[in-house]
Amino acid sequence: MSFSKEKTEHYTIVRLHAERLDSMNAPELKAEFTLLGSDGVANIILDLEKVQYCDSSGLSSILVGNRLCKNANGLLVLTGAQPTVKKLITISQLDSVLNMVPTVSEAIDYLFMASIENDLNETE
Repeated sequence: MSFSKEKTEHYTIVRLHAERLDSMNAPELKAEFTLLGSDGVANIILDLEKVQYCDSSGLSSILVGNRLCKNANGLLVLTGAQPTVKKLITISQLDSVLNMVPTVSEAIDYLFMASIENDLNETE
């Protein structure tokens, strides 16, 4: 699968460069999420801007990433989802489970706001 990673201190951005997220490449994405989790990454931004098609295997890989982030007390945030991918997520009723925002910069803001909210909740 064609993807790139950009690591920072607080999050990692994974940008998919394939037009399809399906049974042919979803296992690679799952493996990458597992590697990131074992490296201690808790917050992942998954940029889906180039993805035009996603099937159940692709959704499964996204859910694996979401679970790994939650288990690490972090978040997986999806960005750039095209209308066909958004529709699949909505039809699958995963729009209430997955965090989705339009752009990477909004995802970064989302992560920082969630971090501030967690810090405030811990001090109460």
